[in-house]
Amino acid sequence: MKRLLVECIGLVVLSVIFAGCQTPMSGSSYERKEARKLQTVYYGTVVSVKEVTIQGEAGAAGTITGAAAGAAVGHTVGKGSGKTAATIIGGVAGAVAGGAVEKKLTTKPGLEITVKLEDGRTVAIIQEKTAQDNFRPGDAVQVIYGADGTARVRPK
Repeated sequence: MKRLLVECIGLVVLSVIFAGCQTPMSGSSYERKEARKLQTVYYGTVVSVKEVTIQGEAGAAGTITGAAAGAAVGHTVGKGSGKTAATIIGGVAGAVAGGAVEKKLTTKPGLEITVKLEDGRTVAIIQEKTAQDNFRPGDAVQVIYGADGTARVRPK
């Protein structure tokens, strides 16, 4: 019984660690699959910068970890069919709570950067905010556009 509870707590800790290891969505962060791929570079001027929130996602790690922890706690309640019901209810409640925790942990501050490109188009790109980002209206920037539809704003 204690071993099961310790294992569930371990799963929760691992879930929090892995949730924090997500790839940042900043202008200077690239995924491995983007390396050595041709990307188009546009030049432009920042029109506006707004702070936004990039909502997190409730993924499998939080949901599964929460379900396991909830089932372990539920398993400590009652006897017989009551214990089974408590285990199931605990698992469902834990899954919902685990998903909510993961969503909260993966929510990040972001920037909506509107750029007037040299070709006359105006585009807006949302990317994760970092300490290095200090874009201001009038700044000269690069908009790097990938073939997969991703884009990022970088200082020129």
